[in-house]
Amino acid sequence: MLIVSPLHCVLGLIASRAPSHLVSLCSSPDDLADLPPWSSESHLRLCFHDITEARAGLVAPDSAMVGALLDFAQAWDGSRPLLIHCWAGISRSCAAAFILACERNPGREREVAAELRRRAPFATPNRLMVRLADDILGRAGHMVDAVDAIGRGVEAAHGEPFCFPAHRFEP
Repeated sequence: MLIVSPLHCVLGLIASRAPSHLVSLCSSPDDLADLPPWSSESHLRLCFHDITEARAGLVAPDSAMVGALLDFAQAWDGSRPLLIHCWAGISRSCAAAFILACERNPGREREVAAELRRRAPFATPNRLMVRLADDILGRAGHMVDAVDAIGRGVEAAHGEPFCFPAHRFEP
């Protein structure tokens, strides 16, 4: 199971859910100052801004970062949760969960997106991350189309933590 969360809920989720792996998607390494230490094998830290196109002074997600996310998740065996967080738990972390579920469920992109919307009405996956993953995974635009089909989530300052299956989208 994947757990998606805003940063302010991470410490409680670590204590209550005991994830084996942690993905931190932040704008600055300083955002992670309050997190407990984790080994580099089980904690992926990617620092980029929640933007969908290049902007002066900001770091956009790129294919190396999305590739690192996909590579990191290969070491996760699913026996305990993988916790993914960003600042608000709405865009970057939701995109990462969508990407990982799509990677494990080729051809089921629309079902994965629909389940994301059902579990997280506020989810607005970062479209650039999704497009980059779509290219890396060779999905011919199906991941982007699936995210476009669910549209923008409801307005929220922060999302709520939610669980999201990584392997449940069987034909």
